[in-house]
Amino acid sequence: MTDRNDIIFQHLRNFAPLNDKDVRDSEQFWMARKMNKGDFFNMQQMVCNDLGLIVKGIFRIYYRDPNTNEDKNVYFFSENQFVVSFRSFVSRNPCWYFIEAMEDSEISFISYKDLSSLYDTHPNWAKFGRLLAESFFNIAQTRTEEFIFFSHEQRYIRLLEQHPHIVERIPAYHISSYLGITNPSLSRIRKRVESKRPNEV
Repeated sequence: MTDRNDIIFQHLRNFAPLNDKDVRDSEQFWMARKMNKGDFFNMQQMVCNDLGLIVKGIFRIYYRDPNTNEDKNVYFFSENQFVVSFRSFVSRNPCWYFIEAMEDSEISFISYKDLSSLYDTHPNWAKFGRLLAESFFNIAQTRTEEFIFFSHEQRYIRLLEQHPHIVERIPAYHISSYLGITNPSLSRIRKRVESKRPNEV
């Protein structure tokens, strides 16, 4: 395996109990893709056919309000995270969202067909599938609960914990959209959060 594949498969091993044979048998199915800023991993109204693992870059999942034509960010994915429209991927129904690269990015991806084949023939890959489903269920439920139980500032802090350098990497209005607030409100929150960490660089 190349150094790149070493990194990818180490992450997969950390995520699920895959042995050497599991990894070897899956190598032929994982493909590399370089994506430019603004490229789409998946489009709204299309079935999401691939599961991606982000090697480099950051992606946003968003939908476009048909009444206002406004984009509303739902989630961000960055390095060492899986990127996919999971409901569309497993149900084979059209995706409700766009998934867009927010900077020049690199991913490794596997198709639904090839991953399903691994599920059928390798028990550890079937465990991977279960863990993947649990992971995306947790993401969806946590996102919902954040809007119920957490303040705007708490949600902003949680975003920084998940993606430490996101503020430097994407425009502020994307973060405002994700948090469901205006840009001036985000600016005030950022100042409050930064003032509470005076010793941090």
